[in-house]
Amino acid sequence: MPLINSLINWFNVKRIYQIELYREHPHEVQSETLFELLYEARNTEWGKVHRYSEITNEQEFKEKVPLQEYEDVKPFVERLRRGEKNLLWPGEVKWFAKSSGTTSDKSKFIPVTKDSLEDCHVRGLKDIFALYIRNNPDTKVLLGKTLTLGGSHRVNNFSNNSFYGDLSAIIIENVPFWTDFIRTPSSEIALIEEFEEKIDKIIETSLDENVTSLAGVPSWYLVLLKKVLEKTGKKNILEVWPNLEVFIHGGVNFDPYREQYKKIIPSGKMRYMEAYNASEGFFGIQDNPHRDDLLLMLDYGIYYEFIPMSQWGEENPETLSIKDVEVNQNYAMVISTNSGLWRYIIGDTVKFTSKFPYKIKITGRTKHFINAFGEEVIIDNADQAIKIACNRTGAIVHEYTAGPVFMSDEQKGAHQWIIEFEKEPDELSHFSVSLDNALKTLNSDYEAKRYKNLTLEMPHIVVAPKGTFYNWMKKRGKVGGQNKIPRLANDRRYLDELLDEL
Repeated sequence: MPLINSLINWFNVKRIYQIELYREHPHEVQSETLFELLYEARNTEWGKVHRYSEITNEQEFKEKVPLQEYEDVKPFVERLRRGEKNLLWPGEVKWFAKSSGTTSDKSKFIPVTKDSLEDCHVRGLKDIFALYIRNNPDTKVLLGKTLTLGGSHRVNNFSNNSFYGDLSAIIIENVPFWTDFIRTPSSEIALIEEFEEKIDKIIETSLDENVTSLAGVPSWYLVLLKKVLEKTGKKNILEVWPNLEVFIHGGVNFDPYREQYKKIIPSGKMRYMEAYNASEGFFGIQDNPHRDDLLLMLDYGIYYEFIPMSQWGEENPETLSIKDVEVNQNYAMVISTNSGLWRYIIGDTVKFTSKFPYKIKITGRTKHFINAFGEEVIIDNADQAIKIACNRTGAIVHEYTAGPVFMSDEQKGAHQWIIEFEKEPDELSHFSVSLDNALKTLNSDYEAKRYKNLTLEMPHIVVAPKGTFYNWMKKRGKVGGQNKIPRLANDRRYLDELLDEL
């Protein structure tokens, strides 16, 4: 163990130095990243069509390569899955991350190259622990195991040499064998496709392990941890794993779940660390435990651009490199990566909280908002308003989704919220008023539409029985992995489906 600790400390010191270097020289690192990507891809089919070998600056790159969404990339992905090579990135692509998304039922298959696995996704995982150990030098996290709740994978229908699955499953299949010694459960169990069977097997094999960290999506981990308490009869998780010290979470905003985690892990010493990783890449890590923003990771083989949301929907919106962004403005993120995604709009929106270093917060989705009446409510508004309403009423929200109530002859416009409470407020009306007032404070457009109830009425809140959201997601085949509860929608599809479950 002393030898292992020495090797780890050597790696951490070296890597922290590299991170500090790009914090000080972000523009140079990003420019270098772009031209490394262009050089590597210059002889691919895509690189030849867009004349990558002729590009000499960032503006030329923007002029020669159009913005892309998944439907634009899909024909190339289908060819890659059939075994064609050198299309978007040099060589063969064997792995595809299946992304279910939250705004469409269609599956997306994001190419995951060997370079993106090694230089982006796996590097991100290593950096999480490098930064955690830097911030907590007395940690004993590496003396135990990380409990992982992974996805699943299967051979696809196009080629026996081509695989798809959740990103977490792809990473499990491609990390070195020795990671089995620091992770529980085994990869065989982690890759079980049926979620409830996987949960049972994890509990069966991991209760006696020295679990010191958790890593995954907060919503699905709550399902697992509650099952652990139910199975063991313990009052809290620390009675099962007394050395647990950190939960590395991502995928959804943690704030709606924070109180529930405090309840089942009742320790002021428990730490929570956010990471921003997706099928398309690994983008950010919470490097300061006293701030809730994320350090934008600039040396993972990803070149970033940002579309101001004020221009969203325009035919040719302006894109900004990091040197031109402004703090506290909402942007749609655009990436070019070592997996062969070029000027790809991933669908997430972010705002910068600082420059030098560049830090971000995830604010929502480009297609995940309510704007039926010009109110422009985004996920960040909704999450913050829910948090404020909970603080004012003592409630704890387990899950929620919201959407519009459209105007009719008898009905003014409104927002309907379906909420599953972990702890209900004493008075639902008080919660509703608190939610409404918080949204008014957070969003001036919403406040204007609520003026004297002329356009929007008070929020309509429907209390869902416990288990409603889990059962709904299970019915849709979207339990576990990176599947997310859709928080907001500009139509009533999710609302009506859930109401049918009540």
